[in-house]
Amino acid sequence: MKRAVLRAAALLASLTVAATAAFAQGPAKPEKASLKLAVGGKSSLYYLPLTIAEQLGYFKEQGLDVEINDFAGGAKALQALVGGSADIVTGAYEHTIRMQTKGQDIRAIIELGRYPAINIMVRKDRPYKSPADLKGMKIGVSAPGSSTQMVAQFVMVQAGLKPDDASFIGVGLGAGPVAAIKNGQIDALSNTEPANSKLVKDGDVIVIADTTSTEGVTKLLGGPMSAAVLYTRADFIEKNPNTVQALVNAFYKTIKWIAKSSPDEIAAKMPEEYMLGDKQLYVDALKAAADAYSKDGTIHPDVQKRSLDFLQKFDEDLRSAKIDLTKTWDGRFVIKAAELIK
Repeated sequence: MKRAVLRAAALLASLTVAATAAFAQGPAKPEKASLKLAVGGKSSLYYLPLTIAEQLGYFKEQGLDVEINDFAGGAKALQALVGGSADIVTGAYEHTIRMQTKGQDIRAIIELGRYPAINIMVRKDRPYKSPADLKGMKIGVSAPGSSTQMVAQFVMVQAGLKPDDASFIGVGLGAGPVAAIKNGQIDALSNTEPANSKLVKDGDVIVIADTTSTEGVTKLLGGPMSAAVLYTRADFIEKNPNTVQALVNAFYKTIKWIAKSSPDEIAAKMPEEYMLGDKQLYVDALKAAADAYSKDGTIHPDVQKRSLDFLQKFDEDLRSAKIDLTKTWDGRFVIKAAELIK
C-alpha cells in the first residue's frame, strides 16, 4: 500500500513538472506565423486597436509576423479576404452577417469596437432641417459598401427615405474626407475620428447623427452595436487554431491596454501622420471616442441581434434571408485569452 502511494505521489510530481514546463514555454506555436491582414483606413480611430497592437509589439510577442495592407475602406478589405490575398481582416462586424447571404462563412473572433463611432455630418452651407434633407445629397463614405455607408443609409431609412435616395462617394478616411468637405466635393459625410473632430473644430459641418458616444448610440441604435472586429474565414480558423489564438491574445491585450491608458498616453504611441497636423485635436478625438472601444472583446447575443436588425432596415436581401447569427461569431478564443491575460 505504501509503495502504491509513493508511486502515485511520484506520478503526480512528474505531471506537475511537465505542466509547469509546458506553461513556461508559453502558448502553442502558431501554424501560420506570417500573416497578411487587410484593413480599410488604418489611420482612423475606428481601427485604433490595430495600430496600438502593432506599435506595442504584441503581434511579435505572440510569435506572429503580420503584414498590414491598408485599403480605402472596409469593403475593399473584405474583398481581399474573399479573393484570397488576405488571411484576416480588421473590419465591421456587419460584413460577417451580410456575407452569409452570399454563401461565405466568415466569423468574427474578437470585438475591438462596441460602438460604430461613425457620425453623420452636413456642410454648414447646405440647407438642412432634418435627416429627410439628405435626399439628393452627395454623401462621402470611406468606400461604397463599407460601414460608413451602412450607417448613413440607416439614418436615411429612419427618416422615411430610401437607401438609394442619396449618392455615395468614396473619400477614404483621415485626410481624404476633410479635403472632400472643404473643397465642396460632397454635401454630407459619414465618417470617423479624427476627421470628424477636425471638421467640427474648423466649423465646416454640423453633426446630425452620433454613434460615438454612449448617449448618441443609444438614441440612434438602441444600445451597443459591434463595430470593428477581427474576422476571417471559418476554414482558416479550423486549420490554424493556434494562430487565431495568438492573434486574439494580441488584440485582447491591446483593448485592455487602451482601457487603462489616458488619451495622452495613447496618442504618444500613434504615428504623427495620423493626427492631421494637430496633436491636441487628436487627443480630443481620442477622448470623444473613448467609450466606443470594446471592454471585453465579446460580441454578446443581444448585440448580434441589434446588428442584424440594423442591416435589415435598409438591406432587402437580409429581410428575407435566414441568418444564423451563431455562425458570425466564434468566442472560444476570447474566453481563452481572458484566462491567459490578466
